[in-house]
Amino acid sequence: MTALPPARRTRRAALPVALCVGLAAAVTSCAKEDPDEGTNGVGRLSAKEIETKARTEAKAAASVRLAGTLVSKSGTYKLNMRLKGAGATGSVTTRTSTFELLRVQDALFLKAGAAFWRHAEGSDEPTEADIEAADKLDGKYVKVPQDDPSYKRLRGFTEMNVLLGGLLELHGEVHKGDRDKVAGLRTIKVSGGEHGAGGTLDVALDGTPYPLRFARGGGGGAVVLSDWNRDFPLEEPAKEDTVDYGRQLPRTSD
Repeated sequence: MTALPPARRTRRAALPVALCVGLAAAVTSCAKEDPDEGTNGVGRLSAKEIETKARTEAKAAASVRLAGTLVSKSGTYKLNMRLKGAGATGSVTTRTSTFELLRVQDALFLKAGAAFWRHAEGSDEPTEADIEAADKLDGKYVKVPQDDPSYKRLRGFTEMNVLLGGLLELHGEVHKGDRDKVAGLRTIKVSGGEHGAGGTLDVALDGTPYPLRFARGGGGGAVVLSDWNRDFPLEEPAKEDTVDYGRQLPRTSD
């Protein structure tokens, strides 16, 4: 058998050696990868610890923006609210109408278009007097009396602690899920119950571990939480922009 020239033997030997070196490097590289490297570290916690951490940070926050859709027995609501302890400002959209809410301490104001104010309960058509009154209220802030039946329900949309307390609780056994991104920030998911039936929470892996998105189980809607601790101005509207409705606010069918 003819012996291979030294150069050919070297080239043949070099190929498996190079493959082995490349494979070893790849294995070493994979072994060094850490999905929590450069994060706030909450991804290393248990699912329950992550949920607790997120709720604690949310409770301690001074303000937040909440935007998304909530589905309840009383209807479907699309919210875009900025919230803090002293009050809130933003909009609420229901099946039939859109209106703005502004709360400064206990003073609650509602602003809507004429169509909202023309609403009549049941199948009754608005009277000429109703239409005339509605036109005067169009685009104006109306102060909601605290003894009005609508006050408590409308104020619920402006209460930061109430909304967050009701939204961020997971039901059932809590499981750690996949990593994702919300508004460019890395998150880790924690879910309650089987297949997220008890809700799914995205918790920030970048910076403070705030909850950034919450999806309610059973198609109950989802909201995005942003602008944590970003303050915003809050003051009562000018007198020229405020009108006294003069009687109880109309009830909507939502």
